[in-house]
This record gives sequence, C-alpha cells and structure tokens, in this order.
Amino acid sequence: MAEPLLEVVDLTVSFPTEDGLVKAVDHVSLTVDSGETLGVVGESGSGKSVSFLTVMGLTNRKSAIVEGKVLFQGVDLLELSPDEFQEFRGKKIGMVFQDPMTSLHPFYKVGDQIAETILAHRGVSKKEAADRAVDMLQRVGIPKPAERAKQYPHEFSGGMRQRAMIAMALSLNPDLLIADEPTTALDVTVQAQILELISRLKEEFNAAVVIITHDLGVVAEYCDHIQVMYAGKIVEKGSAEDIYHASEHPYTWGLLRSIPRLDAEVDRLQPIKGLPPSLIFVPSGCAFHPRCPYAFERCLDEVPELLPTDGMHYTACHLSMSDRERIFHEDVEVRR
Repeated sequence: MAEPLLEVVDLTVSFPTEDGLVKAVDHVSLTVDSGETLGVVGESGSGKSVSFLTVMGLTNRKSAIVEGKVLFQGVDLLELSPDEFQEFRGKKIGMVFQDPMTSLHPFYKVGDQIAETILAHRGVSKKEAADRAVDMLQRVGIPKPAERAKQYPHEFSGGMRQRAMIAMALSLNPDLLIADEPTTALDVTVQAQILELISRLKEEFNAAVVIITHDLGVVAEYCDHIQVMYAGKIVEKGSAEDIYHASEHPYTWGLLRSIPRLDAEVDRLQPIKGLPPSLIFVPSGCAFHPRCPYAFERCLDEVPELLPTDGMHYTACHLSMSDRERIFHEDVEVRR
C-alpha cells in the first residue's frame, strides 16, 4: 500500500495549568491519504482544532507537552526546528483558520496579505506575487479580483473573507489543506458555497483536505472518511457510509439526532444531554458515560478501546455489537 500523506501516531497534547493538567488530545492516531477528504467532528473542546494546530506546528511547545509522531510524507514534523517546519507550513500544508472575521489582518489590503504568503515561500518578484494573489481571488470566485485585492478586510462580507482565506491557503499549491470550521458564522447558503468551493479546488489542485467541524450535517456530502472526537479521544471512525448509515457509538448517534432533517416530521431536535467534560477532570471509564443513556456499570470504570467492528470501521464502546445494531436501527426509526 502507498504511504499515507499524513500519519498521526499516538498524539497527545497536554497543557499544564494551575488547576491541573489539561489533556486536550489523548493518544490520537489517524491517517490522510492523497486526494482524500477527511471530516473530523465533535463538540467544542473535543480536541479537533488542537490536533491539527499541532500538525501545523502552531502549538506553543513552551506551554504544551506534545508526545507522539506527526509524519508528513514520511517526515516527523515534531522533530523539526522552527525554521525547518517553515518549509512545510504553507508550502506543503495550508490551513483555513476558524474565524473568517478575524483571521485577516485589518490594517493590510487583502491582496497584499496573500502576496506576502507567496513571497515568504517562493523566489518571485513582488509583481508576480501580486498577480498570483489576484489570480487566486478569481479562482475562489471573488468578482472583480483586481479591484478587490486592493481593498481591506472590512470591505469584504463574511463569505468573501472566507474565500480570501481559502485563496491564501491554496496560493502555494499545498498537498494538504486543513479547514478549521470553514462555515462558522456564515449563513446556510454561503456555507454550501464554501464547501462546494473547497471540494472543487481540492480536485483542481489535487490536494487532500481535512474539514474540522462540530456539525455532522455540514460534511455529509463532502467527506470520504469521518473521525468523531470526544474529550480528546477518537471514539468512532470509518467511511462516511459507516458513520451516517451504520454508526455504533452513542455520541455519534447524539450528533446525528441533533441534525435538522427535511425528510422527516420532527417537532423538536434531540440535543445531547449535559455538557462536555472538563479536560482537567475527565470522568473515569468512558468519558461519555455521564451523558450516555445506554451506560452501564462497566462504562463507569473501564476506558473502552477503539476497536474494529467491520473492516475499517472502528468504535470505542462497551455495548455489545448486537446491542449497538439494535439501538441504532431503533434510533433510525424514531428519527424517521
């Protein structure tokens, strides 16, 4: 088999605080193949963003304890010096950050900010970088790109700012694009446009994509594989077909229940009860057990392993396979 483009092996990221050790990422392993779109899903505080900020080398190693391996094209990024990492960040791995309203610097023109990224990594003239910035704005669908390149971020709408961020991330033709909550703070119509844009540009630039989101409904149409995270751990992973049509973890069922549906008569959505746990005081056993309606005695004390259930479908749950199948199908009937 071909080597994965990105392989994260047993990654743990912890932050010492006065109240205790915050284990934001807890022994996470995943792979991303060339040309693949991976969705990483979970509530706020589940460890999604920290995992991939660490992949990008943006976790402050002076204030964080980072263990494990992050292999990109066979190179362990965690072993690199800051200068060596700079060769990968932007050039080989691009990232669209979470908030389009604050990710662009307010004092600089949008075109100049994109051109600066190109100048930092490519031996080109300022004019060539400026021309490339205009070309990228055009490719992400911004009208009159030459004029828009001379404008400031406050002159762009939220959707246009997000397009500009995508243009910046793809300006160096990276092999991997990480999009962290790319549709946050955007209305539903613009969300669909941004996801369609990422999907189209993925094919155009022949890049792999990771989409980080809290909403399973957002990534349903765009991802090949999905990883569900809770309390710093991966609790379920598999193909999009596995996750949407044969999911086996109670947390994933809760996320699916909270998605509005147009093909069912539902009076109210069913939220997951309770709140995500503090990552300083993670519950014993299965971290989800205080919120899980199916928890039993074993869940209170024993941490479930992430084990294969069928092919490449993995789940970390103490329920028997027959119970999981029964509850999932009963749940599907209720949601219909």
